[in-house]
Amino acid sequence: MMAALAGIGLPEIVAIAMVVALNAYVVTGGADFGGGVWDLLARGPRRDDQRRLIADTIGPIWEANHVWLILVLVILFTAFPSAFATLSIVLHIPLSLMLLGIVLRGSSFVFRAYGARDDATQRRWGLVFSTASVVTPLLLGTIVGAVASGAVGQADGLLARASAQSPATVPSFASVYVTPWLAPLPLAMGVLALTMFAYLAAVYLAAAARYEALRNDFRRRAIAAALALFVVAFGVLAVSRFHAPRMTDALMYGPALVLQVAIGVAALAALASLYARRWRLARVTAAAQVSLILWGWVVVQYPYVIPPSLTLRDAAAPRITLQLLLGALVAGGAVLVPSLVYLFRTFAAAGRDGTAASDRAPT
Repeated sequence: MMAALAGIGLPEIVAIAMVVALNAYVVTGGADFGGGVWDLLARGPRRDDQRRLIADTIGPIWEANHVWLILVLVILFTAFPSAFATLSIVLHIPLSLMLLGIVLRGSSFVFRAYGARDDATQRRWGLVFSTASVVTPLLLGTIVGAVASGAVGQADGLLARASAQSPATVPSFASVYVTPWLAPLPLAMGVLALTMFAYLAAVYLAAAARYEALRNDFRRRAIAAALALFVVAFGVLAVSRFHAPRMTDALMYGPALVLQVAIGVAALAALASLYARRWRLARVTAAAQVSLILWGWVVVQYPYVIPPSLTLRDAAAPRITLQLLLGALVAGGAVLVPSLVYLFRTFAAAGRDGTAASDRAPT
């Protein structure tokens, strides 16, 4: 343990800050995407109430959550420029589609909330919002899976070898820009990300609902999503056994194995909390479960930022750049974190006061 700590330097500290920001995005912005999934799947006599609750929960703070994703990109670009270059080149198709999904989702949410109120317009923008909320997490998980599987690193190696040799050795477009992410393991990781986000959203919405019937709707969805997450996670492990055996083996040893046990404990605690209707504890344990899954990926991939060849230290910017970036992160965090805490508390208090339309039980 002490040896591991002794090996931590500036690149690792900056990388940890980046993963913390990604973690914050997953448990906040990810739940917003999951809300879009349940908007698409809203059913039953309380369908409109379910959608109002989703809109009331997401509406005040949804745009603020994207600050974490922006922070991740800024840190990656500044601290690990060669990794940023590789990702933006090899994965430019899914990254562009993901950006398009984020824009379409945000635009449609605003147009549905503040545009024409007729049924046709509401259905049209609602469909765009829900579809983008499903597709974008799929793409995010696919990007992570392409990196974790080593396919991105291999594609970058093809480009490097082609640039050093004759034009006749240039690889095909598909082998570099399509095959790395349009493959079984990345697609399975995409389904895992979508399921995680839907699970988080259902737990959060069950905790946010103010009357029992609506709360029970999302409680049932949360339990179903938790079971689906269990099945999908084992499916990802099965796929990785064939397509990324190094990653699967790493999950079974050392710190990664400890994290697997912690994930299981958090999952059982979340299910027990949902069953007992302890909403605050359910929200905390569900967020912990998803966070541990994310950190499990980080632990398995370390010390590589893009396996199998580009390590964190190889990709790191000069030391002075990392020092200045850390200073900026500390200064920015001193403003950002209290501001977001104040924002969340303000709208949480408004919800407790019963000001949201979805808080009113049907009569």
